[in-house]
Amino acid sequence: MEIVESIPDLAVQDPPGEDFSASDLSWTKFGTEERHDDVALIHYDRVDAFIIGECCNVEFPTRYHIERGRKRSKGSLKEYKPDEYLEYRLYWCSFGPENYGEGGGILPSRRYRLNTRNRAARPQSMRGCTCHFIVKRLYARPSLALLIYNNRRHVNKSGFVCHGPLDRDAIGPGAKNIPYICNEIQQQTMSMIYLGIPEENVLAKHIEGIQRYCGSDTKVNSLAAQYVHKLGMIIKRSTHELDLDDQASIRLWVERNKKSVFFYQDASENDPFILGVQTEWQLQQMIRFGHRSLIAADSTFGIKKLKYPLCTLLVFDSRQHTLPVAWIITRTIAKPDVSKWMKALHDRVLAVDPTWKVNGFLVDDAAAEIDPIREIFSCTVLFSLWRIRRSWLRNIIKKCSNIEVQREIFKRLGNIVYSIWDGTDPFVALEELSQDFLDQMAFLQYFKATWVPKFEMWLTTMKTLPLASQEASGAIEAYHVKLKVRLYDDSHLGALQRVDWLVHKLTTELHSSYWLDRYADESDSFQNVKAEYIATTSWNRALQIPDAAVTLDCKDNSFAKVLSQKDGTIARLVWNPGSEFAHCDCEWSMQGNLCKHVIKVNMICGNLQSYRPSMSFQSFNEILDGLSKKPVDDSIALDLSTAWTHLMFDQIRKLVELNQANNIGTIVNNMPLRWVAKKGRTSVGRPSTLALLPSSANNNSTSSAAKKKQKRKRLSRLC
Repeated sequence: MEIVESIPDLAVQDPPGEDFSASDLSWTKFGTEERHDDVALIHYDRVDAFIIGECCNVEFPTRYHIERGRKRSKGSLKEYKPDEYLEYRLYWCSFGPENYGEGGGILPSRRYRLNTRNRAARPQSMRGCTCHFIVKRLYARPSLALLIYNNRRHVNKSGFVCHGPLDRDAIGPGAKNIPYICNEIQQQTMSMIYLGIPEENVLAKHIEGIQRYCGSDTKVNSLAAQYVHKLGMIIKRSTHELDLDDQASIRLWVERNKKSVFFYQDASENDPFILGVQTEWQLQQMIRFGHRSLIAADSTFGIKKLKYPLCTLLVFDSRQHTLPVAWIITRTIAKPDVSKWMKALHDRVLAVDPTWKVNGFLVDDAAAEIDPIREIFSCTVLFSLWRIRRSWLRNIIKKCSNIEVQREIFKRLGNIVYSIWDGTDPFVALEELSQDFLDQMAFLQYFKATWVPKFEMWLTTMKTLPLASQEASGAIEAYHVKLKVRLYDDSHLGALQRVDWLVHKLTTELHSSYWLDRYADESDSFQNVKAEYIATTSWNRALQIPDAAVTLDCKDNSFAKVLSQKDGTIARLVWNPGSEFAHCDCEWSMQGNLCKHVIKVNMICGNLQSYRPSMSFQSFNEILDGLSKKPVDDSIALDLSTAWTHLMFDQIRKLVELNQANNIGTIVNNMPLRWVAKKGRTSVGRPSTLALLPSSANNNSTSSAAKKKQKRKRLSRLC
């Protein structure tokens, strides 16, 4: 746009209609190349019509107050420029310039609030809006006014919309009349909208929640309908792209969502990009379900498709389903970088609950740094086989067309893993596998290129660390599959290389999905959601299969049949039963997943001596044997090994009793009594007398204490 340097070059504008706004005017750049503003020239008697039009903006309804003003009398200037003013007024949006919202405050240059009559109705509604313009009544032409728009956008200093229908935190007109909406109701409504539930159903549930606090009222229902509609409009219009540049966009997101970020390190020459995301609800679940329990990691999601791989920390909820409690987006796995975000997360949890402690940490990658986990969380590290099992099975099915070949290769790979306890050489078995299946070149090339170079590292990790159970592996895999479905939708393939899109997807749709699952289960509402949530993991689906539906091969234990519960004419064939590397011909297993049929067969085989124990149990036995064989003489090491073994045995025995008990009262009655000190017993439950005393009594007690103190001082002087 051409820059105008003289006021006489501007055309006087007079838009039709009673009121008009900035969109009805043609704006011109006025000033110099270095400094210029958007200006327009109108008749002075139409300034009020312009201000009214600006206040009636549909997307940003507001009022403007006079932030600053000056006047001159006619004839006070002997010499003047064409843009000199007779009257000068700075109009500012009444949602600014102060910011009384989160992280805001009164302007540092202002020690008091201006008592201007046309300010915003409530101080708490001021959100730091930077929209303002200047009206100059020209000294040379008093009938004209020069409009100078310094900032036309209704945004705060961070560049975010801070009021109006497009603002998520907008108070809006009639805020005093809006019914009480607690965080639970608001989160429920947002979750349903994010998951695509029709607005009519969302509104019905929203009103049902509000009526618990406000009762049934026509006005309340009307306001609730407006709230749901507005919230839906905000969510639909919201976008992950806060800036065209992805790096700048994620900086803006971090600035706006500080409560949901526990660690952020921008990419530079010396430091890699790291972003740790955890909402307040996720923090609560981590404290609730992670204390004295397990944390698992789905560590390398999207390593090929996403700009930065995603690591998810998971806890096991009351149904032993995995629940994401933190997301870490980074490419680095170096120990110093892992220690940074892990310590920040641990410190955040301890700030809320200093007694919080983890019993075990499950990893799924042999290349993962274990030292930071042991140093920061001070817990045992376990290894989950789900990732290696899933990767092998998916590629076997993809690259080998014959199902019998698929079964045999998968079984042989499982035997190689079992060899870490059998004492056989795994690399000899691997060479035999290559010779026996020379015709399966596609799979052998994949395996030699991807797994053989790091095969020793994986086997060493499996032998060194305790192995996690199939239930834990199935739960982690269920989260991984759900995450894959949510993120790898065809409509989002173009955005996979943007971090802001990934963060937006995680904190909106995925977060809402898990929140609604937990809410449906705990409140016994949304029965369809609850039923789907319960059946999420293959372990829970396997529990629904009766033992009578399973038939084992009595000859050589080579296969088992599982009768379908939906169609009695269909039977699924499970090859290599009793092993984590069992192969099933059902559709879910043929996608590389751990299916319910394999788990059910392994449950039954685990109680039979003719089948070898599971890898997790065999790993546990190996640890106990190692403890018993550790001391070579009658030394303190023997005492330490004995103490550790008895401690583990006692804890396992109590856990088994708790899981198998039908009545918790019998376990409580069998517990030994624990006596506390006499002083503690007499003071427990006794209310504080000071809190119940009236103010006069408190004053008397204070004065008497002061007198005793003075008396002691006098005695000390005499002595």
